[in-house]
Amino acid sequence: MSRVFRKTLRSSGPPGGHRDFFAAEVAGLRWLADSGAPVAKVLAVSEDAIELEYLDTTRPDREAARAFGAALAGMHDAGAPRFGSPPAGFDGRLFIGRRPLSSVEYDSWGEFYASERVEPYLRPAREAGNLTAEDEDAVRAACELVASGVFDDDEPAARIHGDLWNGNVLWTSQGVVMIDPAAHGGHRETDLAMLALFGCSLLDEIIDGYQETHPLVPGWQDRVEVHQLHPLAVHAAGHGPGYGTALGRAARASSALARG
Repeated sequence: MSRVFRKTLRSSGPPGGHRDFFAAEVAGLRWLADSGAPVAKVLAVSEDAIELEYLDTTRPDREAARAFGAALAGMHDAGAPRFGSPPAGFDGRLFIGRRPLSSVEYDSWGEFYASERVEPYLRPAREAGNLTAEDEDAVRAACELVASGVFDDDEPAARIHGDLWNGNVLWTSQGVVMIDPAAHGGHRETDLAMLALFGCSLLDEIIDGYQETHPLVPGWQDRVEVHQLHPLAVHAAGHGPGYGTALGRAARASSALARG
């Protein structure tokens, strides 16, 4: 019998709970799995809880890291209908962590990213005292530039994990397994930028495996802070003023890059 990892609304869900909280997680896991991506296996789900196959973790290794990079590229290449698209067949509320996540769809990545992935978290961050007025102004200025399309390219919407920080990357004897997605149609560089932001183990090897499968557009290293605006904004909304400071810094760097 498989060992079970069980999460409940009380331990994991948003304040007050929401009937879509675990349904969104399951939809995301299944959508990513459809691409062949290594994700946690769902054993059972209800409005109040989710049960996943228990995973024993091991130390990171280079072979697993490169294999994960290749799998991540394949997952991204599976695509999504548009930027902001939810997992196929799911029409409920999405979440990133405990916070709501928009599923409004766009044809333009820049417009989508600024309007739906950064700006919604600025007011909560200010109200929490985690974002200064000066830093908010810098972020809104960066969002205006991003929304103008200055960073848009010819890449179609990718099928992204959406919350790919180090804690959602589990190293097991079978290789890397991803958990807790905020899956949607986005830009593939966003997942990689989040891995960098929170210090994923063996990131260089992961990137090497990724590049061997689907090379990134030249200049991607310069755009990392652009793609970190979203996770920094989400964290500034509820995890302390240090994230607000980092958000302001990333916004200024993004504006400087946009202006050449």
